[in-house]
Amino acid sequence: MAKPCSAGALLPSLNFVMHPSLHYRYCPSCGAAREAGRTQPMSCEACGFKLFVSITPGTGGFLRRGDGKVLFIIREKEPAKGKLAVPGGFADEGESAEEGLRREFMEEVGVTLRGLTYLCSHPNTYLYAGVTYPVLDFFYIAEAAGDENPAALDAVAEFSWRDPMEVNEEEMAFPSMAYALRKYKERHG
Repeated sequence: MAKPCSAGALLPSLNFVMHPSLHYRYCPSCGAAREAGRTQPMSCEACGFKLFVSITPGTGGFLRRGDGKVLFIIREKEPAKGKLAVPGGFADEGESAEEGLRREFMEEVGVTLRGLTYLCSHPNTYLYAGVTYPVLDFFYIAEAAGDENPAALDAVAEFSWRDPMEVNEEEMAFPSMAYALRKYKERHG
């Protein structure tokens, strides 16, 4: 059962899936009841408070070896546990997409990136703890700073070097990654 928190937002049970803006049944500023909806900005008729619920920036990188193979991972955790992905994740507050991708590569596979070339972006959603977050994923083609000696670290079940031209889009963990794989193939095919 959902309960209002002291700030006035409605907290969902773990099985309740919805857009972040729909969690606000009460104004986060004054606590007045409000009709939850996906309008931007969310606004309170009682006090005039306005709040934008924005997208979350995500990153992913196609680390390419000299032989043309790309580093792919198998996701260890939900969402999309067991599915194929490229290393990446969410950019933290204060990080650029490129900084976030470099950090995520180090956390997930222990590889330091040197060069990044922008590939594409694509909208996505990410279900976590009952909330479906709107995401905008930015994808890059990456170069390692030295020898590519990856390891399966945080949230990675395993990794492998694969020919991206032989990877099927349906294997990818998220629609945005399938889109990025298609764009990668168009550029390098």
